[in-house]
Amino acid sequence: MMNLRLKSKLEVATIYGIIAVVSIIIFYPLAWALGLSFNSGTSLYSSSIIPKEPTLEHYRWLFTSPESNYVTWYKNTLIVSTVSSILSICFTSMTAYALSRFQFVGRKGGMYAFLLLQMFPVMMAMVALYIFLNLIGLLNTLIGLIMIYVGGQIPFNAWLVKGYLDTISRELDDAAKIDGAGPIRLFVQILLPLITPILAIVALTNFMLPVFDFILPSIILHDKSKYTLAVGLYNFVTEKYSSNFTVFTAGAILIAVPIAAIYLFLQKYFISGLAAGGTKG
Repeated sequence: MMNLRLKSKLEVATIYGIIAVVSIIIFYPLAWALGLSFNSGTSLYSSSIIPKEPTLEHYRWLFTSPESNYVTWYKNTLIVSTVSSILSICFTSMTAYALSRFQFVGRKGGMYAFLLLQMFPVMMAMVALYIFLNLIGLLNTLIGLIMIYVGGQIPFNAWLVKGYLDTISRELDDAAKIDGAGPIRLFVQILLPLITPILAIVALTNFMLPVFDFILPSIILHDKSKYTLAVGLYNFVTEKYSSNFTVFTAGAILIAVPIAAIYLFLQKYFISGLAAGGTKG
């Protein structure tokens, strides 16, 4: 009995130890970044994690200085992320529904093409995308950037949502058809509520991608007034404000705000979608 209790205590201690180590790895850099954003001066190095003379000057500079385009970059990023997320949900869900529930010529070939596209890095298509946007007159525009984000995510997301749709019994489809439901009504009223959890994941990942992506916007966008946050903040440590790491950190900290907001907003859809799936499935 004593051995079992000792073993149980060791297991609990090991679990808590792992959680503690992971928490330190995750939160320690964030704590330093947060402290640095409140630190006076422009240096990257700080003597302690808690600033001796905390200040909000760096945050104030981002929003009030005429030399800062931070608000414009923030707005551009939110526009690109929001529109990309909404359009990705629409196109992905309809594509996955067609692949999961219909038989048509080219269906299997299209699915294999989607799978094949995921094997090549995005960098291989950068030149082609640049030329394409230049030909259609959408180079250096947010619309062109949104088009690439939406189109580039459809293959992976369609496979993801299709796999989720395949787990939903087709008896629901048959029952809805008996009641007179057509393909559109079946999708909107029956299947769409059941795939809410996976669509919430698609929405979150597609919202986060433009926020953190640097390579694609830096190639497509040339005017500073059209930069997204990742490209704009990069200028703080490479161009005119090459030593202003505290302002850079303050701007980076604020990136987490929309991500946290969209996650909290979608959290209820995770729960409600799972509950609906468990009840109706």
